[in-house]
Amino acid sequence: MLRFTAALLRNASSANGQTLLKLSPAAVQQQTRLNSDIAYVIPDHLKGIEDAEDPLFFDMVEFFYHKSCKILQEKLVEDWRAPRMSTEEKRKKVKGLLNIIQPCHHVLEVSFPLKRDNGEYEMITGYRAQHSQHRLPCKGGIRYSDEVNIDEVKALSALMTFKCACVDVPFGGAKAGVKINPRKYSDNELEKITRRFTLELAKKGFIGPGIDVPAPDMGTGEREMAWIADTYASTIGYNDINSHACVTGKPINQGGIHGRVSATGRGVFHGLENFLNEASYMSMIGTTPGMGGKSVIIQGFGNVGLHTARYLHRAGATVIGIMEYDGSIVNPTGIDPKELEDYKLQHGTIVGFPGAQPYTGECLLYENCDILVPAAIEKVINKHNAHRIQAKIIAEAANGPTTPAADKILIERNILVIPDLYINAGGVTVSYFEWLKNLNHVSYGRLTFKYERESNHHLLESIEQYLALESVQQSLERRFGRVGGAIPITPSESFQKRISGASEKDIVHSGLDYSMERSAKAIMRTAMKYNLGIDLRSAAYVNSVEKIFQTYREAGLTFT
Repeated sequence: MLRFTAALLRNASSANGQTLLKLSPAAVQQQTRLNSDIAYVIPDHLKGIEDAEDPLFFDMVEFFYHKSCKILQEKLVEDWRAPRMSTEEKRKKVKGLLNIIQPCHHVLEVSFPLKRDNGEYEMITGYRAQHSQHRLPCKGGIRYSDEVNIDEVKALSALMTFKCACVDVPFGGAKAGVKINPRKYSDNELEKITRRFTLELAKKGFIGPGIDVPAPDMGTGEREMAWIADTYASTIGYNDINSHACVTGKPINQGGIHGRVSATGRGVFHGLENFLNEASYMSMIGTTPGMGGKSVIIQGFGNVGLHTARYLHRAGATVIGIMEYDGSIVNPTGIDPKELEDYKLQHGTIVGFPGAQPYTGECLLYENCDILVPAAIEKVINKHNAHRIQAKIIAEAANGPTTPAADKILIERNILVIPDLYINAGGVTVSYFEWLKNLNHVSYGRLTFKYERESNHHLLESIEQYLALESVQQSLERRFGRVGGAIPITPSESFQKRISGASEKDIVHSGLDYSMERSAKAIMRTAMKYNLGIDLRSAAYVNSVEKIFQTYREAGLTFT
């Protein structure tokens, strides 16, 4: 409520003789000052970010966070049920908790020597950032790249916090990076680096099943995760029965889970599917619902790009172009992802693939298509090129591929951007399933598979006995006669697989599909609630921030 002293008000007569209260200039200044106290203020160092040409990655994530806080703050104040607190006291508490969510809470930088195969010594630098511990353990991948820096690691850890909250995975956000180009090191050297980095993390409490759980990222895979698990279990975790839950993305026989390798790409597919099947969003951007016949261009043909292409291809979309660091290929009639995968495994590149032509234009990102999937590095769509994008939908399979300036331009151009913190969350979702599997010490479906299979077959036999044999079979015999004996009734192959019971892969795929579907519906509801239109990024961040806020509010703060 606004309060003004008598000195700030003066009477004035209206045309019909009624007396009205009019604010003096001093009162207007006081009202403006009070409104500014209520309004959420984006920090000064981020105010130019929406027009920046090449912003820092961490600043990008911070900006999107603060943008969502601006939308959400007043609702959090209204929803705070505390009868003895004034509105201003509630607002102070809300602002305080939102400020706690923003910064990166722990950052570790380590350097250690490596004796190379040729006898030379080299110093290796690595980082691990834990953005938030509102939920434990923290979760985030380890990447090997000579482009790794502390800003990137902090940004990715912050993005992981919001990503986990977006898809209801109960982890805090973290990320690690080792500043090397893995192509320049032998397998023996990479094993030395990985095991030593694991020990450095363990010494500082930055790894453990209940503390911090890494996963694969750019330049790492199942092999590196197996080395990490073995190193931890053989050293600091030697007496911990859950030691192999210290990392996810492991090989199957080391405690990994079926479906983890393709999880991020499958998540991208399900994320696209959820919005493509929503007629209201498709009408907003002027296209038809459904996956069939949609043209797709993918930037990056690594693990995520490959599996995204495979699932989209199976669903009826046409992959017309693939863009890689060493060249791009196109085929208007469609590229077969499996054939391209085999070619790349044999030749080490997509260049020269016989099932497509070399791309000779300026940049494949600018070509006309229905769906553009950036699945490589951050900031590829920026202020300079956002106006040249011709896709109707952008699915951010990479982390941070769109700068705030580009995001603003794309929304103004009515291009639907499905944000990274939702659409590439398939990897961390299935990592969560693997972590649970390691803690339970039993694979999904092992205890129930045979029971379900026998129950389903018993049910089928009962149906055949009471319905098929007496009803369907009689109808068939009346139509075709009984010459040659009874007509057998057998289930189709797909139905037979379904009633045979759910394997671990079936359970993982079903759980991922459900997680992506539920999160998509939540984003749509939030976008509608706050009248955000096609700004799905703000809607996703609002959902994430609200969940994290409620966790801090209900748990309270220790030693403040």
